[in-house]
Amino acid sequence: MELLDKLTVLADAAKYDAACTSSGARRGHVDGMIGSTSSALAGCCHTFSADGRCVTLLKVLLSNDCAYECQYCVNRRSNDVPRATFEPRELAELTIGFYRRNYIEGLFLSSAVLGSPDRTTERMIEALRVLREEYRFNGYIHAKAIPGTSAELVTRLGLLADRLSVNIELPSEASLKRLAPNKTRGAILAPMRQIRDQVIESRAELVKYRSAPRFAPAGQSTQLIVGATGESDRHILNLTESLYGQYRLKRVFYSAYVPVVENTLLPSLDTKPPLLREHRLYQADWLLRFYGFRAEELLDEAQPDFDPRLDPKCCWAMRHPEFFPVEANRADYETLLRVPGVGVVSAKRILVARRTGPLHAEDLRRLGVVMKRAQYFLTCSGRLATPLRLSYAGVLANLMAVERAALPAEQGEQLSLFEHAG
Repeated sequence: MELLDKLTVLADAAKYDAACTSSGARRGHVDGMIGSTSSALAGCCHTFSADGRCVTLLKVLLSNDCAYECQYCVNRRSNDVPRATFEPRELAELTIGFYRRNYIEGLFLSSAVLGSPDRTTERMIEALRVLREEYRFNGYIHAKAIPGTSAELVTRLGLLADRLSVNIELPSEASLKRLAPNKTRGAILAPMRQIRDQVIESRAELVKYRSAPRFAPAGQSTQLIVGATGESDRHILNLTESLYGQYRLKRVFYSAYVPVVENTLLPSLDTKPPLLREHRLYQADWLLRFYGFRAEELLDEAQPDFDPRLDPKCCWAMRHPEFFPVEANRADYETLLRVPGVGVVSAKRILVARRTGPLHAEDLRRLGVVMKRAQYFLTCSGRLATPLRLSYAGVLANLMAVERAALPAEQGEQLSLFEHAG
């Protein structure tokens, strides 16, 4: 198969993997090496660097010739699709060729299971070794660690890559047994645990020795498929909170299930991907990571799924009227973060601005507070930000109208980056 044909097949097969980000990588210029993620580079918007810039990655599979039979996967063993496999040096040369033409700034490398996890990982390692050692490539590399890979190979992979990810994909062990018989919970969590420990050890070594080898300096991430199985949003969010706490993940990515195969265990092919549900999970994930919320606060047994009509923060606020209104001139940072329409940046601005005098509603707008949401939950010097005291139903109706206006018109779903199969 020609190289361009391989690239077409394997780049298309990689599009369902959402766990692709360069956040946390800080590779600067090094004499004698090429590539970096410093501010001197710019590219198309495919992912984001640590300082918030959009950068371009070559996102591709080493192979889509999979030995596994995961029912939800387009690359499963029994599916009749074109198959292709890069030779390690072939992939390295392709990557460096793209970089030299200024097409890309880094690489996101994943793979189907080519024979066995160890065999696949060995080929990935060889491709990255050629890039790092022979071509002296110093740009960002994100590599997928395959569950079941030996600890020694995971270590070697982490010493070549900036970030590693181990995809959980299905949110429960029962779903794994039913839809991914070749995978187990233990095989997935073992490399995640190893990566966590080695990242901690590497950072401790770097404090003592500047020349110590760096192991996955940008940490690890994972991906969860949403909508392929029946787990509730509460189940997924509790799992997310556990992953952040126990395994120190940088990111958990959510991928709305795209029906690619007719199977009685999966949604039918005419089922639309649950994009709005994916969007709500990302919003809730943000609240866990930056706003001090806990999963148990956002969802419980009585309400196990997010309300599609409102974002999770507004839902929480509507269920906790006793917490409001919040006085903008006296509330601490953590309390301000609980107010709909107040973000991390605007909360910090409020703390600084009120040192010079009392704030009013018009001041909050200038500080970046989204008053269309916040006006029902804030007071300024004892006065409500909105002149009218509306009923619960009135506030709910207004917030729903604001939310509808914020989302694309078609079915209230966020836009997709590619056309969905089926």
